[in-house]
Amino acid sequence: MKDQTDIPALMAEIGRRARAAAAELAFAAPEAKARALNAAADAVWSHRTDIVEANAQDMDYGRDKGLSDAMMDRLLLTEDRIKSICDGLRAIAAQDDPVGQVMAEWDRPSGLHIRRVRTPLGVVGVIYESRPNVTADAGALCLKAGNAVILRGGSESFHSSTAIHACLVEGLRAAGLPEDAIQLVPTRDRAAVSEMLAMTGFIDVIVPRGGKGLVGLVQREARVPVFAHLEGIVHVYLDKEADPVKALKVVMNAKTRRTGICGAAECLLIHREALDTVGQGVIRALLDAGVEVRGDGTLQAISGVRQATESDWGCEYLDMKIAAKVVDSIDDAIAHIRRYGSQHTDCIVTEDQDAADRFMTRLDSAILMHNASTQFADGGEFGMGAEIGIATGKMHARGPVGAEQLTSFKYLVTGDGTVRP
Repeated sequence: MKDQTDIPALMAEIGRRARAAAAELAFAAPEAKARALNAAADAVWSHRTDIVEANAQDMDYGRDKGLSDAMMDRLLLTEDRIKSICDGLRAIAAQDDPVGQVMAEWDRPSGLHIRRVRTPLGVVGVIYESRPNVTADAGALCLKAGNAVILRGGSESFHSSTAIHACLVEGLRAAGLPEDAIQLVPTRDRAAVSEMLAMTGFIDVIVPRGGKGLVGLVQREARVPVFAHLEGIVHVYLDKEADPVKALKVVMNAKTRRTGICGAAECLLIHREALDTVGQGVIRALLDAGVEVRGDGTLQAISGVRQATESDWGCEYLDMKIAAKVVDSIDDAIAHIRRYGSQHTDCIVTEDQDAADRFMTRLDSAILMHNASTQFADGGEFGMGAEIGIATGKMHARGPVGAEQLTSFKYLVTGDGTVRP
């Protein structure tokens, strides 16, 4: 490996090695990829004590940097969370291999038989912040889809990510696959990010996973195509026909289960006709749970609700805080979400199917939910084993990005001496 102080040379070497590994992975046997992932899961579990010790170093670093409680929660690895990483690796290993899958096929009057089949993207660059589990998720999903991957984790998770990455390499070695298939940038130097964003000769797509600042930087400066994972300005709308029990369960889970994930609810909209019944009960339950509720003028009549300002609409708190507003109709709720949302995940709670259909038809978020917690906005919960991120753009991939979304396609055309007149 090149001198780590010479960042351009270091990244160019990583890029060359990734490109060479991608050429081999494109036709790697599904059994070999599955074997690598299962071996990696075994390695993660057997080295869990080392991973926890590495994570403790990162937690100290995070405390010294003054990270928020939500960010510290994202950074923390417990034995249960390490087990979840292992479970995710095994789940991805067990999935059908997407490479070579026939997406469609048809015959033409000319005598041609045409197939559209899935093919790897090539080399994926993943830039992420403080969640060390992304190291395993991204590495595994890219491998499953036949892609080499260059991982650049956040400085906060440097030691944890390094320990997890070593287990992934152990899995590759056990399966006889190129160890350069999953590479971790071995420096905290931010110059490595700038280099990645310009590596058009080596990287086929960049996936940023983190806060608004990171994603904005990548979108502004990248010369490589980007799958944007924007902030989760997640709304829950309580319709006038909302069931009180379902509303309470959904809102409390959506806000308080884990406040630091992108599927956590950040804004609660309440139909005026539901305010005195469902709405008041939910607001009081949030306050009792320790959530800071920042409400509009109507909701400030409830003791404990603080005054919302314009900056609260469209804010991703990632904390025990929520903005709340009373709306006069479902169309007002839709208008509010269109103005302030991030097209990530939005939810309606209602027993009126027509209202649910209207909400889901007229909004264009990547994920729309009916009577279900927005914390389900997750590739693992969608049956993908894990996710590399939630794509909020509209090109190529959208919503949870799993192995299938990390492929492109090519056309295989067969004739029998067929010529065009």
